[in-house]
This record gives sequence, C-alpha cells and structure tokens, in this order.
Amino acid sequence: MAQAKIQAKMNEATCSKFTRTLSMADRSGRLVESLDQLEMRVEALREATSAMEQERECILEMIQSIQNSQEMRNICAGEREELSLTANRLMGRTLSVEISVGTIRNSQQEEALKKATFIIDEIVKKLLDDMEASREQLLALHAACVTEAPPVPIDQKFQAIVISCALEDQKKIKRRLETLLRNVENAEKNIKIMDHQKLEAPKANGSK
Repeated sequence: MAQAKIQAKMNEATCSKFTRTLSMADRSGRLVESLDQLEMRVEALREATSAMEQERECILEMIQSIQNSQEMRNICAGEREELSLTANRLMGRTLSVEISVGTIRNSQQEEALKKATFIIDEIVKKLLDDMEASREQLLALHAACVTEAPPVPIDQKFQAIVISCALEDQKKIKRRLETLLRNVENAEKNIKIMDHQKLEAPKANGSK
C-alpha cells in the first residue's frame, strides 16, 4: 500500500515536471492574434457594406435616368405609363433597402464635413436658376477632390476643407459631386434635345 502511494507521488512529480502552462506572454499573443483576425473581418465587412451602399446609389441613379430619358418621352402614352409604374416600383423597392456605414470622426472632422456639405448644398439650390454657372462650380469642387491634375480650376478653399474631413467622408463627397455632375450633364442634354425638337417642329409640319 505504501509502495503504491510512493509510486503515485513519483508519477505526479514526473507529470508536473514536464507539464508547461501558457505564460502571460503566450496568452497575450494569442489574444492579439485573435483581435488582428477580427479587425480584418471588420474591415472586410465595412468594405462590403460600403460597396452595397454605392450599388444602391448607382441603381437609384439609373432608374432616375430612365425616368427622365428621351426614350421615355418618345414612346406612346400607354407604354410610358406602364414603364413609369415599373420604374416607380423599382425605386420604392430600392429605397426600402437601408444600408449605413458609420464614420468615426473627431470634432475637427465633424466641422469640416458640415462646411463641405453646406457648400455643395448651396450650389445645388442654385442649379435650376443657373445650370451652367453651377456646373462650373461643381467642377471646381470635384477638382479639389482628385489626386491627378484636373483640366479645370481648383477650388483651393474647398480642397482645404475636404482634406480636413475623414477619409471615408472624402470619398463620399467625391461620389456625390460626380453624381451631381452626371445629373447636370444629362439635364443639359435633355434640354438641348427638347429645344432642337422645338426648332425642328415647324419643318415637320411643312411650315417654311
């Protein structure tokens, strides 16, 4: 009996001698590794969500483009009504998809974003009154957001404001300006087409 106890103690000593527990450094290293992996997944999630957000904006813009297109005006009233209903249905379904990627900003970045948004909003308010002048202003703002040298004047004041914004906000500001410029370009094309049709109308009726 005593011999058995002695042998058991010797076995315990042997096991404890070769058993190594994780050190604090090892545990910390594992936790850091886990957090690094999670950080990569978080960034991938944000990028995927941002891509979805851009896709939503693109779909909405394409639907609006079709609704305002010359082709839509050139078809008969019955077909136009049916296509308009389909476009409105798609617009509603797209708007029902809510996607949001929050941006962490400090107080300086918050203020810079407010200033940039205000400047763009003020130009948008004047678009219908003077489309050409507003277009030139939008081009100058957009030039302030690109890295390559643009062929148009740069709004230096706006550029300083945008640089003070968070990186994600800088990208969104640039995308908004690009969307506005496309909308202005499409509107100008439609105006020219409608004006041309107006000038050509007498000839079509046989007038001299």
